[in-house]
Amino acid sequence: MFSPEGPTLRELAVQALSSVEHGYDLLAPKFDHTPFRTPDSVLDAVAAALKDTGPYEDGLDLCCGTGAGVDVLATVCRSSVTGVDFSAGMLDEARRRPTAAGPRVSWVRADARALPFTARFDLVVSFGAFGHFLPRELPGLFAQVHTALRPGGRFAFPVVAPPAPSSPLYWVLLGFDAAMRLRNALWRPPFVMYYRAFRLGEVRRELARAGFHVELRALPGFGARSDGSPRVRLVEARRAAPGGDEPDGVTRPPAA
Repeated sequence: MFSPEGPTLRELAVQALSSVEHGYDLLAPKFDHTPFRTPDSVLDAVAAALKDTGPYEDGLDLCCGTGAGVDVLATVCRSSVTGVDFSAGMLDEARRRPTAAGPRVSWVRADARALPFTARFDLVVSFGAFGHFLPRELPGLFAQVHTALRPGGRFAFPVVAPPAPSSPLYWVLLGFDAAMRLRNALWRPPFVMYYRAFRLGEVRRELARAGFHVELRALPGFGARSDGSPRVRLVEARRAAPGGDEPDGVTRPPAA
């Protein structure tokens, strides 16, 4: 799972016993050599899908880590791309990434639950970060993204279908989440990372409550499960444009 350039078992143990922020500061120099980085196949598929609805002017990579999602935004945004993360170590690594000619790129250190942006972006993406948020935090997180988007803007992120109980991966993820819950019950500070807590049905409901119109798009390159459902979907949540209908018939006050 890890390349020779990746972290040692001891380094992973130290990270797991740290806070989320400090843990990623420690992991940052070797993060791109771990399976935690979003695979290029997923990044490329999302970039291709977003080209169908773009181009966009200004994009934000939420919880950008070392900046892989910023490369996706650079293919569909014309003016600017911003990466935001609360780990200074991850942002340091992101700043070292080579950047090709294209939109200007900037990096901001901030907590996704308290974004310093208002109506600034046409597109927000995120890759592999939602396991760091507890279900009760989703309403606030999605409200922050809604505020950061301009009217008519989109919030897009890929979601992988959960493995079936007959799959060994199902039990691996179940065991990992159980171990993390035990760790957080016994050790402080907590390290929030749960693979099975981000459930699509709940996510769709909370996005709608935050003021988004939600659509799902299959990413066909990843095939289908045995029941015919897509293995990977792209969630596209759109903030209503001025004068447009609010999602699900909800009446809301005008956007700030």
